[in-house]
Amino acid sequence: MHLSLQDRSVRLFLFLGGFFICNALVAEFIGVKIFAMEDTLGIAPLNWNLFGQKGSLNFTAGVLLWPVVFIMTDVINEYFGKKGVRMLSFLAVGLIVYAFCMVFLAIRLSPADWWIGVNATRGTDNMQAAFSNVFGQSNWIIIGSLVAFLVGQLVDVYIFQRIRVWTGDNKIWLRATGSTLVSQFIDSFIVLYIAFVLGPQKWSIGLFLAVGTVNYIYKFFMAIILTPLIYVAHNFIDRFLGEKLATEMKEAALKGS
Repeated sequence: MHLSLQDRSVRLFLFLGGFFICNALVAEFIGVKIFAMEDTLGIAPLNWNLFGQKGSLNFTAGVLLWPVVFIMTDVINEYFGKKGVRMLSFLAVGLIVYAFCMVFLAIRLSPADWWIGVNATRGTDNMQAAFSNVFGQSNWIIIGSLVAFLVGQLVDVYIFQRIRVWTGDNKIWLRATGSTLVSQFIDSFIVLYIAFVLGPQKWSIGLFLAVGTVNYIYKFFMAIILTPLIYVAHNFIDRFLGEKLATEMKEAALKGS
């Protein structure tokens, strides 16, 4: 079959795939920053107490984008089926690994003498150390994040299609939000277990369960809040493709799954 960039389905796949991979890649790199949710929102600390652990709402900055990634997963799944999602998921993991390899090499390049102190007046005395600390993430965190992402994606795809078989073309919110809630649950705990329980920090099981639960609660509410965006995306895509092509692609995606 001859495919052309004039084909609306091809252009849609390139746009959705590019946006999906971009979000996944950026989420990996900004995830090194931990932010305080209460301070960001200007509210008093919640001081949660779970599994014998106490703490505040501190999250990795990656949580800004991961809910978007999983929404994109469901949109792509709707029109291109599990094969499309799987291909993009493996491609995203491959590109993330490639990006980290390039960063690893960049860190080990000898810095120019003048560059090391170029931002001393702005509070950064050693740019090489800052660059290494920001981009040189722990191998355990990288591995945990990639494994959690890939497993979460595969689970999301499977549950999405199972629900779609039961509901047909109706109840988009159920298959999109339902699959995201399950996959985000798995993602939240896998990454923490690999990165911080198996990794050098050796978290206690109580701390692991407490932090994982808090992270999942955040993702749970974000999945619910962002559900209307699924309908906005569907409406936009259906108008872009046209009713006939959109219906054909949805049916093909379902059959292929």
